[in-house]
Amino acid sequence: MEDRPPQEAELIARAKSGELDAYEEIVRRHQGIAFRTAWVITRSAADAEEAAQDGFVKAHAALPRFREGSPLRPWLLAIVANEARNRVRGAGRHVRIAQRVVEERRPDDAVPSPEAALLDSEQRDLLLAAIERLPRPAREAITCRYLLELSEEETAAALNCARGTVKSRLSRALDRLRLELREVEA
Repeated sequence: MEDRPPQEAELIARAKSGELDAYEEIVRRHQGIAFRTAWVITRSAADAEEAAQDGFVKAHAALPRFREGSPLRPWLLAIVANEARNRVRGAGRHVRIAQRVVEERRPDDAVPSPEAALLDSEQRDLLLAAIERLPRPAREAITCRYLLELSEEETAAALNCARGTVKSRLSRALDRLRLELREVEA
């Protein structure tokens, strides 16, 4: 037994050769971000769960076609995001962005004062409401990049678009959010 956890490239090679334990470890490492990515698109915990599971099944089947040396996470998130988009198209549902994404990102465990908690809550609500009013492509880009903390490359892969498209969507969305939040403060 090894003392160090296996590196991702090693896990991929073992999974490609048919070791289910290796693929299960890949799933464990990426299931949280896969679920959150699907959730951003489906806006439903149940649909996100199914999209993530289906994405992992499809990724396992496609593993022989995965390019050695490429980063796994963007590839995997693109598959999950496609599954999530298919669910949204099929269901035609729209549910508000869940606040759990923001609440899970609390940078420290310090308990804020009641006043600070109220202010945080009000500001978070204003920001989430403003994000919700963005067009879907901009909303997805903002959520992936800033709430899920994906890189530009990972956001582009998850949203199935070019990195430059992500940059332009983010720029326009941030400009719109700044303007809208300034109007609220005035």
